[in-house]
Amino acid sequence: MADSFPTKIHRSFIHGRHALLYGFLLYYILVSMLVRIALLFLSDISWATDLLNVVGALLWGLLFDVVVACSFGFLYALYLLLWPKKWIGSVADSVITWIFLTALLFVTLFAFMAEFPFWDEFKSRFNFIAVDYLIYTYEVIQNINESYPVPLILGVLALLGAGIVIFFRRKGWFTETFQSHAGIRQRFIPSLLVLLISAVGLLTLKNTQPEFSENSYINEIGKNGVFSFFSAFKNNELDYKRFYPTLPDNKAIQLTRQHLISPDEQWAHPQNPASITRAAPGTESPKFPNIILVCIESFSAEFLTEFGNTQNLTPNMDRLAGKSIFFSNMFATGTRTVRGMEALTLCVPPTPGNSIVRRQNNDNLFSIATVLREKNYKPYFIYGGDGYFDNMNAFFGGQGFTIIDRNRGNPLPEAIKTERKNIEDAEVTFENAWGICDEDIYRQSLQAADREAAKGQRFFQFIMTTSNHKPYTFPEGEIDLPQGSREAAVKYTDYAIAKFLSEAQRKSWYANTVFVFVADHCASSAGKWEINTEKHHIPAFIFGNGIQPQKIDKLVSQIDLMPTLFGALGWSYQNAFYGRDVMTVPPGEERAFIGNYRTLGMLQNNLFTQINDCRQINQFNFDPKKRTISSAPHLNQSALKDLTVAFYQTASERFSSGKMKADKN
Repeated sequence: MADSFPTKIHRSFIHGRHALLYGFLLYYILVSMLVRIALLFLSDISWATDLLNVVGALLWGLLFDVVVACSFGFLYALYLLLWPKKWIGSVADSVITWIFLTALLFVTLFAFMAEFPFWDEFKSRFNFIAVDYLIYTYEVIQNINESYPVPLILGVLALLGAGIVIFFRRKGWFTETFQSHAGIRQRFIPSLLVLLISAVGLLTLKNTQPEFSENSYINEIGKNGVFSFFSAFKNNELDYKRFYPTLPDNKAIQLTRQHLISPDEQWAHPQNPASITRAAPGTESPKFPNIILVCIESFSAEFLTEFGNTQNLTPNMDRLAGKSIFFSNMFATGTRTVRGMEALTLCVPPTPGNSIVRRQNNDNLFSIATVLREKNYKPYFIYGGDGYFDNMNAFFGGQGFTIIDRNRGNPLPEAIKTERKNIEDAEVTFENAWGICDEDIYRQSLQAADREAAKGQRFFQFIMTTSNHKPYTFPEGEIDLPQGSREAAVKYTDYAIAKFLSEAQRKSWYANTVFVFVADHCASSAGKWEINTEKHHIPAFIFGNGIQPQKIDKLVSQIDLMPTLFGALGWSYQNAFYGRDVMTVPPGEERAFIGNYRTLGMLQNNLFTQINDCRQINQFNFDPKKRTISSAPHLNQSALKDLTVAFYQTASERFSSGKMKADKN
């Protein structure tokens, strides 16, 4: 009696040459769904209102899992189809099959396990951050070694892999794979099915398709981590005009110019309607102190007593607030260090894709270094790790900064001609994966300041700290909290700043120095919305020679910090920044730019206008007290929509076309 069609399918797929392949597919789909459900229970979900969306996310996730599983099995499916029948079950067949299976199990199990710490840190599937981490292996491997029990993880991976292999053996799938002598015709459909699902899925699915909910957690649950990783790798840079809402070029630049110029500025090139360069007038008695800018790793405003913290983590910074120009309503432009660096040095909104710090052709841009060199300052970039990470050295070197870093043998690009000093082992008292401790990096700052002061040279320092980064380790005995927690790292950060200022006070150059303290981004950006405005709130301080203490409650972002300092010092200069001196901004025109690598937005007048790479524009109500946004589906402030698009469109175009170069302004 002839076998029925279902029986033929059953034999071909489960008890035939493809038994191991389809066993692997079933394993991957099942475990991937279990990981998804586990992440779901680690998320901020309202089951009463989000249940239907959760079901939708799980269905999207299942679709992505099937496609990714088939993509993993693509080469093995092709091998099973083309391997000659007479060699099935041979030693060569066994070796090749074991290589495929071992590699697939290791990669997939590792990816599943890696999802959990990544979710814990970023509340997201793998994204462009994971892509960057793959590039900078030294820092990442060291951080993993210091933060997680690596031998235990590898042991668990080995046990899980062995368990899966034992299960496959007990099901008889190895025997079926090596003893089935099906011809190429019998092997065609089972292989073709995997190949087609993989090819069609990869061509048609987009990582943005599961983003149907207002809850960002649910949107991420609907994705597949591996698919998200390769999507981020592909879209690390985004062409603004291809993906984002646009205005006619002349309207975009007209709106931008109209809202950039301050009442006391004049156009530097009035004959050029496309130029944004203004002439800042300055004062009759400008001041030229040394300037030390400290960019603090992951220093959220919520750590300060000023904003309700009761843990007494930052007693020194709390006291400093009363002696400074203290910005109480400042927002970070992004969620990564390179975004903070971009904002503080270039004073531009966060253009889509990767930060300008990490892009090609980013040398000789109009930056704070352009202004500082014109005022006869020597600019320094001081970093406790290897500045090769995130392309920092190439970026700062390309703007003419002298570099001090923990050089691990990564040379500067040949085109970058700048000084570079290596931080030697003898100068280090404590170091972890990301670099030397804050006390050590401040010691480098003091030494560099001494050298320039001895020569009578004005100096500017951009210091990037690392101690407030996971694994949160620092020298023992400095504070009363044990290492390993973010709270302890914050308290050590505060302690190191106080020690730095105390030591600086004994220097001859201290009386003629201004200090700027600001965070690169917040400690966390996760929340309900894709952009969570409350997770961008950071503190900033300007303190020192001639600075009159005051609290600034105006809405600002990092791009406004340095223009405000230049204004406080009374400087006249050619200004091509998008950032403004907040002291001169007319009431009602205050705004803050916030974004991630895909979604961009602007806060103004208690509204948040958001644009994304699907050419969508959405607006939200903004609560200035809680600094949170809420849905406003019928909101349609067209003027703010146009202005948001204009700022981001012109900033993106200026960089991509080369107009941001210093010699073009």
